Amino acid sequence: MIELRVNGEAKSVDVAPDMPLLWVLRDVLHLTGTKFGCGIAQCGACTVHIDGKPVRSCQLAVGALGNRAITTIEKIGETPAGARVQKAWLDLEVIQCGYCQSGQIMSAAALLNSVPHPDDADIDAAMSGNICRCGTYVRIRAAIKRAAAEHA
Repeated sequence: MIELRVNGEAKSVDVAPDMPLLWVLRDVLHLTGTKFGCGIAQCGACTVHIDGKPVRSCQLAVGALGNRAITTIEKIGETPAGARVQKAWLDLEVIQCGYCQSGQIMSAAALLNSVPHPDDADIDAAMSGNICRCGTYVRIRAAIKRAAAEHA
C-alpha cells in the first residue's frame, strides 16, 4: 500500500510504486479531471500540483511522492489563485474543446502563486509546457492577466 495526500485527504492505494501518478488519480481514485495527453510529459494536459508546484503526472512514479501534497483540478478552485484563474477562464470564455484546460489552469494557478503579477515573459515561461491544439493562447494570456489583476 502506498499512502498519498490528495486534495487534502489521506489516501491508501494498492498499486506498484512505479505506476504513474496520472493513472492512480484517474483509474484508482477516479479523479478524472487530470487528462492524459502525450504520455511523455510534453503537452501539460496531466499537470497537477505537488507541494504547490506544477508537475506532469504522466511520468511521475507514485512511489516517489512520499507524503507530499498533491492537488488536482478538482480542488484547485478552493485556493485563492485557483479560484481567480477559474473565474477568469469562464469570464473570458477561454475554453474551446477543453481537453487541455485542466492542465492550463493548474499551470496558471501555480504561476500566480509564485508571481502574483506576471508580465508576458513570466506567462510565457510558466505556460510553455502546456499545449492547446485549439490555439486559445491569446485568451489564456488574457485570463491569467485578469486573474492577476483581481489579486488583492
